[in-house]
Amino acid sequence: MNDYELEFQLILHAGDARAKAMLAIEEAREGDFEAASDYLKEARGSFKEAHKSQTTLIQAEANGEKNELNVLLVHAQDHLTMALTTLDNAEEFISIYKVLHKNNLI
Repeated sequence: MNDYELEFQLILHAGDARAKAMLAIEEAREGDFEAASDYLKEARGSFKEAHKSQTTLIQAEANGEKNELNVLLVHAQDHLTMALTTLDNAEEFISIYKVLHKNNLI
């Protein structure tokens, strides 16, 4: 797989991870914690796939293959960072929504 294909794979999977994490938050807000957990699991799986693409790029660089710094690579890395942040936030929001629902505050 060439660098562009890896970069697009990274964008695809990171975007999917972020979207699934947002769906997990929405389900938790509605009180469906089982669905939230399922979406969070899917999000983690997608993030893992995105991370594999990033790791391949990093390993190639470590082996002396120069990666061309281009807008697509920067965009891909941005997607990965946003996915990780959204996953972290989703876990926190789900915990908060559990407390709110348990105490009938929502």
